[in-house]
Amino acid sequence: MSTILIVDDEKEIVDLIEIYMKSEGFFIEKAYDGVQALELIDKKEIDLLILDVMMPGMNGLEVCQRVRYKRKLPIILLSAKSEDIDKIMGLGMGADDYITKPFHPLELIARVKSQLTRFAQLTGDLGKENYDEVSIRGLFMDSRSHRVTVFEQEIDLTPTEFDILFLLTSHAGKVFSAEEIFHQVWKEKYLDSNNTVMVHIRKIREKIESNTRKPKFIKTVWGVGYVVEK
Repeated sequence: MSTILIVDDEKEIVDLIEIYMKSEGFFIEKAYDGVQALELIDKKEIDLLILDVMMPGMNGLEVCQRVRYKRKLPIILLSAKSEDIDKIMGLGMGADDYITKPFHPLELIARVKSQLTRFAQLTGDLGKENYDEVSIRGLFMDSRSHRVTVFEQEIDLTPTEFDILFLLTSHAGKVFSAEEIFHQVWKEKYLDSNNTVMVHIRKIREKIESNTRKPKFIKTVWGVGYVVEK
């Protein structure tokens, strides 16, 4: 069973999440600040990180960014703020999902399971028969090793970024709307106000495109969606 690290300076929140996660069979590690969280990640085998944004000292966004430099694991951010700018900043730092306080514990459980399943599929623990390689105009992706290169240069993508890019490249020529991408990747109902897909597309372009204003790989079809041309 997976080990989840819960990081929040509010002990009551940590204890509540722990109760629900343990009821689902997960192992739990706990931290109450960013420094303690990073120390645990260095010492323990952590499979998923639930991380509060608003913490004294080192905040969750900085922790998220530091974790991304050293580890590939799903990160779900928690925040009392609901403004789009906070979500954009969090996803831009490498988070895979974002949930706003107050939240229903069952919703958090569902998102945890979704992220763990996706990450397991990408890293080879599940569904190996579906793995494939894609090569398009210098962009190479191998879902068995979660490897991405652009003109033989290694590109470091988060699990969600990899999932989105592999969806587009493995269906080259097909235009996907933001709603279709969200449904395929997050397996959840899409809301019209949700800009999560747009933020992830922007971050992917920053990593794989030499000129994000004139992308060679992920093209925008205005009013329709996104496509990787054949």
